[in-house]
Amino acid sequence: MRTSRLFCAAGLFMAAVVAVALIPVPADAAKTIKLHHLNKDDPFDNATGAMATVFKSLVEAGTNGALEVQTFPNGQLGKDNDVVAQVKSGVIQSGIHSVGGFASAYPMMGVIDVPFAFPNISVTYAVFDGPFGSKLASDIEQKTGLKVLGFGDSGGFFHFTNSKRPITSPEDMKGLKIRTMGLDTHKAVVSSLGGQPAAIAWTEVYTALQTGVADGQMNPVPIIAFAKFNEVQKYLTLSGHLFAPYVWVVNMDFWKGLSAAEQSVVSYAAKSAIVAGRGVSRAIEASERGLASLSKDMKVNSLTPDQLAKFRDAAMPAVKQIIAEKHGAEGEAMMKAFLDAVAAASK
Repeated sequence: MRTSRLFCAAGLFMAAVVAVALIPVPADAAKTIKLHHLNKDDPFDNATGAMATVFKSLVEAGTNGALEVQTFPNGQLGKDNDVVAQVKSGVIQSGIHSVGGFASAYPMMGVIDVPFAFPNISVTYAVFDGPFGSKLASDIEQKTGLKVLGFGDSGGFFHFTNSKRPITSPEDMKGLKIRTMGLDTHKAVVSSLGGQPAAIAWTEVYTALQTGVADGQMNPVPIIAFAKFNEVQKYLTLSGHLFAPYVWVVNMDFWKGLSAAEQSVVSYAAKSAIVAGRGVSRAIEASERGLASLSKDMKVNSLTPDQLAKFRDAAMPAVKQIIAEKHGAEGEAMMKAFLDAVAAASK
């Protein structure tokens, strides 16, 4: 009798499964945006966490659920440059990428790496939200086939940390092994100052610093803080030598498959999310979680205007030369447009 009941229950269960499977899927079923980003899915911890959270909320609410956003944080889908390829092929729909990762698809990202170009953080926003940002996005779209949603804040200006000594002049950089992204322009910044650039994958940086494979690295304050580099680095120099935005892209075929209304929602959601990411970066940088926290474990020094001039004089010509050699007249033209935009926004 018990066996009979079990068979009966199993039969009813299988019937239910078959019935569900046979239910027709409505034509307006939700489209999915799988979104890659590099950090924790926490809107209060880091910029991409804030960007992904705000984007998901605005897109799903703005389309009444017709578009669903699934986030894949902490590089779950692979190395950043590999995920760019996944977005291009349509395996996933969107990614928020570092310039280092995105350069695999668009090598001319290096034209924005002219060191010490920006006078302050607000100018970076004006440049990447303005005509130059549109020009760069258009060139990226033409050469990669990826739709650009915008340029986010990766944490602010890059600064040097190291475990050996304070850095107050280019001479202090001599012999230091400094981790960089794989970009030739980033390597040129370090080598022009007398350091030894070491291209190390992001996931391996903490261990490299801990074991002495690298003496130092360069990143914005919020990234230095949440990566806990203060545990393995003794000195922080507020050099502010680079600003490297996140590049946010979406698969072009997926984009074209959206209705005009859906494209509008995705576009404004990304722009709003980028603003949120900038706010989180500035708040972390200025709060107890940022510079104040790092200064408890690290010796922090800022470069004076005269010291900055020496760094700029050493690094800027070297990087400009790399851009000219690697990207030719086209790269020089884009670099000029970048520097002209910085000058205009600085007035």
